[in-house]
Amino acid sequence: MMATALPGLPERVTIYEVGPRDGLQNEDTVLPAGVKAEFVTRLAGAGLRTIETTSFVHPKWVPQLADAEELLGLLPRSPGVRYPVLVPNERGLDRALALGATEIAIFGSATETFARRNLNRTVDESLAMFAPVVERARAQGLWVRAYVSMVCGDPWEGEVPVEQVVSVASRMMDMGCSQLSLGDTIGVGTPGQVTALIRALTDAGIGTDRLAVHFHDTYGQALANTLAALQAGVTIVDASAGGLGGCPYAESATGNLATEDLVWMLDGLGVETGVDLRELVSTSRWMAGRLGRPSPSRVVQALSPGSEQS
Repeated sequence: MMATALPGLPERVTIYEVGPRDGLQNEDTVLPAGVKAEFVTRLAGAGLRTIETTSFVHPKWVPQLADAEELLGLLPRSPGVRYPVLVPNERGLDRALALGATEIAIFGSATETFARRNLNRTVDESLAMFAPVVERARAQGLWVRAYVSMVCGDPWEGEVPVEQVVSVASRMMDMGCSQLSLGDTIGVGTPGQVTALIRALTDAGIGTDRLAVHFHDTYGQALANTLAALQAGVTIVDASAGGLGGCPYAESATGNLATEDLVWMLDGLGVETGVDLRELVSTSRWMAGRLGRPSPSRVVQALSPGSEQS
């Protein structure tokens, strides 16, 4: 593929790989910890340098990730690779710290309905729950990411005002988080909406150097929204190998942006990622075999044996 650049794009993009956590938590198949460890190791071998590995949510709520301790015990660490984990509360932080985690993420909501469905708390109550988690984590030298979900729309509340997203995001970042990931959890956003939201956040003092974007492809807008975010100055993009996952508490949320589809676009734009696309496709095909279903990623399909492009 010959790369043809567009003006206003960064020279390099960091891909924050979420397949092992956000991807697998929404798959019906519960995989053995050894398979998950191999998945993470293969992703690192393909050149991904930030891989969100698992979640310390109570097993009752996300049984697919009930083996977090076993997984981290099996996982060999590759030099230069970051392995953040999701923690919902102080108990989750305790479990993560006991296993030597150095990077964590918390997961909040821009809307009241989703906060209640996902966290069984109001937005205010969930932020109060996160505050001591972030304080303790930072006191022990951990890096902390904040997710804010439903930033473009909510299946129960409809359109989400930008000011509402900015308010919740600012409160999360004021706790001391280092990075904010903007989640279009049901995939309804469009490029103009994304651009306006990023502009509003930067106006509120949250610069693009601290922002990441996390798009779902429900309406086929994930790549377009990603391009808009890059043109607005964002350089960190969440993606899921093979397009795995969605959100178990939002039924209209289909798969995440596929890492392969993102890499294909960025390669074509001459934007560096450090990812070996062929190795990544091979990894996603391997995982699809473990899950017993084909990968929804268009690039995985195009580059798989039997396709005209493979």
